Amino acid sequence: MILIGGTATNGIDDSLSKILSVPSVKVENKIFPDGESYIRIPISVKNEEVVLVQTTDYPQDKHLIELFLMSETIKDLGAKKLTVIVPYLAYSRQDRRFKDGEAVSVKTILHLLSEVGIDSLVVVEPHKPEEISHFRGEIKIVHPYIQLSRKIRELTTNPFILAPDRGALERARQIAEDLGASYSYIEKERDRNTGEVRIKDIPNMTLKDKDVVIVDDIISTGGTVAQASKLAYSLGAKSVIAAAVHLLLSNNAKERLVQAGVKNIIGTNTVKTEDKDIIVVDISYSIASVL
Repeated sequence: MILIGGTATNGIDDSLSKILSVPSVKVENKIFPDGESYIRIPISVKNEEVVLVQTTDYPQDKHLIELFLMSETIKDLGAKKLTVIVPYLAYSRQDRRFKDGEAVSVKTILHLLSEVGIDSLVVVEPHKPEEISHFRGEIKIVHPYIQLSRKIRELTTNPFILAPDRGALERARQIAEDLGASYSYIEKERDRNTGEVRIKDIPNMTLKDKDVVIVDDIISTGGTVAQASKLAYSLGAKSVIAAAVHLLLSNNAKERLVQAGVKNIIGTNTVKTEDKDIIVVDISYSIASVL
């Protein structure tokens, strides 16, 4: 096996190299004056099984184009098998047409990935697991719940796991069961024209003296989590923690969460963050377990 680190890995390639005891190399890349990407694979991959690591966080379009270029080049150079690890899959939230005429973006991305020589695709916590079926090769999905649970256990004494909607309830259930905690979900409505979210209620639960942990796959602007935090405190919560696999934290999201009373923000290294206040959990062992 040859392990290749792409242009965006957040150190996951280095961690996998140590865990799997296999050598790793970095692709050579640069940006031309007109903004286009240059890619070169610096070693021979002929007749080799290659594992490529490339996340697609911001800037998403650049990282996706580079992923396409790296993948097809590796297969063109004679690799026997190409496994691509995409810790964060961009465009995964646009998984259907919410309004007439919209692109189903994740379908297009996965169709393109199917055409550049990838034999096996590893994705960490896709927005909806069923959407990955648009990829036409082997699919492996990683759910890093154990790593998140360990960190939550360190930070809480009386945890209560809260999903931001009914669709995230299974994630909340698995983390809650690992912690021996109760769990529930928030009822909410989203305006598809404005994107505004209105939280209605937390069904049939008391949060008095609980360390409420709001868990999701992605936290982007943090609007839903901020509203949920305020509601949790109004129902007697002792503290609120926000935890997500992919912490995008767009448009002053961190400040929004802190102002809403969120005490800790937990994420993973699927997405790059340089904020020292964010607690980042390494999920490389979970990825290594499926290779």
